[in-house]
Amino acid sequence: MFERTIENVIKAKFGSGKAIIVAGARQVGKTTLLKKILEDKDYLFLDADDPTTRALLQNPTTEQIRTIIGDHKYVFLDEAQRISGIGLTLKIITDQFKDVQLFVSGSSSFDLGNALNEPLTGRKWAYELFPVSWEEYENSIGFVKAEQQVENRLLYGFYPEVLNNQGNERETLKNLVNSYLYRDLLAFSDIRKPEILEQLLLALALQTGSEVNYNELSKLLKINKITVQNYIDILEKGYIIFRLNSFSRNLRNEIKQNRKIYFWDNGVRNMIIGDFKSLNLRLDKGALWENFLIAERKKQNLYKDTFARVFFWRTQQQQEIDFVEEKDGEIFAYEFKWKDKKSKFPQKFLDVYNATGTTIDRNNFREFVRI
Repeated sequence: MFERTIENVIKAKFGSGKAIIVAGARQVGKTTLLKKILEDKDYLFLDADDPTTRALLQNPTTEQIRTIIGDHKYVFLDEAQRISGIGLTLKIITDQFKDVQLFVSGSSSFDLGNALNEPLTGRKWAYELFPVSWEEYENSIGFVKAEQQVENRLLYGFYPEVLNNQGNERETLKNLVNSYLYRDLLAFSDIRKPEILEQLLLALALQTGSEVNYNELSKLLKINKITVQNYIDILEKGYIIFRLNSFSRNLRNEIKQNRKIYFWDNGVRNMIIGDFKSLNLRLDKGALWENFLIAERKKQNLYKDTFARVFFWRTQQQQEIDFVEEKDGEIFAYEFKWKDKKSKFPQKFLDVYNATGTTIDRNNFREFVRI
């Protein structure tokens, strides 16, 4: 059991008169988190993976909902994306049952968002949950044990089931990827060729930390550019990957339209390419380190509402910065190195944007991932 950063944030919203929505990939711990939050409450648990529950909650009347809820003041609907038209049902509960605190979890942001946004406008608090963060991990097992696990985490990632099955990480990840990774994507999106999705994921995994060209991907996969864009959008909304866009404001020759793609979890990325060799044998060690740091920073910014905007930066002359963060009107530049090596930041960038440049390495990374 890992104490999640957003637990107390959610608890503070009890009794607000709004539904509490937690979305994220399957197996990141949404159900565990909400059950922990409700452990001392008498709550009604509705599992939308169960066919009977789905039938009950598809377009029920207000009186039918009243019968289902009974005297419960807390209602938890798990895997809400499985129920057609669930947004209108949840709207009835929040509007007509003012003394009921509603909790909802869902695995597919693209489907859940479409189903909930309009019916629950102004009626919900929405949160996203990702694989366990470094901060949550270190807080749980302590500094020394976490320090001993850094390389394993770069290889096997932070899915709770992986962390709880040390020694069986590969088998656990294989089951996770094969059983869950594609399940929601194929069920709730218009993907007609699953084999293309797998080829695209492999191509993206092999390009982690590099700029991604949609035209090149379309040629590689023999599909059109629009399909590539659509599939990448689905993978992003399915909490598998995220995009980092290029930073461009004032300088000539800045790359304006490119993007890099990263994975929310290193373990998933490594399972896709089928490579779990130790770090000292890997050519992609730098990419793994970069992916880990950027994913952790993204989690922190989202969990703690920093409102930071994040980018990478490069010029046509190949000057580049791994990670640029804009927060409260200030710009910060970061370079990522596994070993303790100082980076030489492009002076023109620092001067024009009045930016602060920092190198993040194996020795000081905690400052970066525990904001």
